[in-house]
Amino acid sequence: MNRISKLGLLPRIIIAIILGVALGLFLPRSIVRLFVTFNGIFSNFLQFLIPLIIIGLVTPAISDIGKGAGKLLLITVVIAYCDTVFSGLLSYGTSVAVFPKLIGNSSAEAVAEFESIEPYFSIQIPPMVDVMAALVFAFTLGLGMAFFGSPSMKKFADEFKEIIVKTIEVVIIPLLPIYIFGIFLGMTHTGQAMKVIKVFISIIGVIFLLHIFLLVFQYCVAGGIVRRNPFKLIGKMLPAYFTALGTSSSAATIPVTLECVKKNGVSDEIAGFTVPLCATIHLSGSCLKITACAVALMMMQGMPFDFWMFLGFIMMLAVMMVAAPGVPGGAIMAALGVLATMLGFGEQEQALMIALYITMDNFGTACNVTGDGAIALVMDKIFRKNDRRDDLRGGLPEDGGSPAPAKS
Repeated sequence: MNRISKLGLLPRIIIAIILGVALGLFLPRSIVRLFVTFNGIFSNFLQFLIPLIIIGLVTPAISDIGKGAGKLLLITVVIAYCDTVFSGLLSYGTSVAVFPKLIGNSSAEAVAEFESIEPYFSIQIPPMVDVMAALVFAFTLGLGMAFFGSPSMKKFADEFKEIIVKTIEVVIIPLLPIYIFGIFLGMTHTGQAMKVIKVFISIIGVIFLLHIFLLVFQYCVAGGIVRRNPFKLIGKMLPAYFTALGTSSSAATIPVTLECVKKNGVSDEIAGFTVPLCATIHLSGSCLKITACAVALMMMQGMPFDFWMFLGFIMMLAVMMVAAPGVPGGAIMAALGVLATMLGFGEQEQALMIALYITMDNFGTACNVTGDGAIALVMDKIFRKNDRRDDLRGGLPEDGGSPAPAKS
């Protein structure tokens, strides 16, 4: 058990899926129902926690960003947000064009059949407030704290954030593998798991290619602006890419990212501001993954959707990514609320989203981190002139640190 607990989240999820598929072939229905019962209780607790996650993580993030001043902060935030939205739209368009060929009609009922296994009992844990109310409250409180500079409220918000992050780290993350195990155990018991896994493998391949295309596009744009070879620029960012691939953390990769960005000719002042900030607000790779996974699962479930539904979802998702906590899989935790309210995702869809997302977590983080270098190049081009240094200093925090804590 000690060795298993020391494994990262991704290996534990993979082990849970393999065991779920293997044991589901011969375990009796009575044992399967035990895990279905656990999944029902865990899911209800997760639904209760989602609004609190939004309030606990979005509020201090909005407050921290709102403290900044100057054009540098504003332009960086706008570029990062637009790029994240673009990555979601790119993912949606590609998914709609490609996934119907990968997802046959035989997969459409895969998750639905699992719902036919009834739990022994259920415990209802209703949320204290709905997701949209929590989001509006978090924005109102965060902006108010930034405007009035309330130290007592900021301290409370930071401490509440610590409680939420600790709950995710100590309760949600350790139990996730059991939850995923129960999902695949049930699907195997109903004979549908292999169809879902085959579709997952195809989807992962498409998303990986999308990540590569997105990075090439980002650096072609940045290279065009700074008039330099985009592939040479990407080449110098490879140490950051592979570091993020190994750590699955934007925060842990910041020192390497800074060095790579400086090697691409970005000034120390711009690099020191944009890299930590973008590690918090620029999660284009994560948005791309979540959008593609959501489209795939809605197709598998036969759930209706259209472009306008996903446009609103992607624009809201780009905001929610700011709330991603510094734990593995934090982005998908922050996104569960909008998946439920805007796309109608239930317990089983959310569980499969978590499994599919975490399977590619390190690739998304690597895409996020490498893309930060492209934004740094653009910002350096805009603010490099000496007569604009006053603008730059106006946008930097007084303590010389980053405007907000980095997320993974």
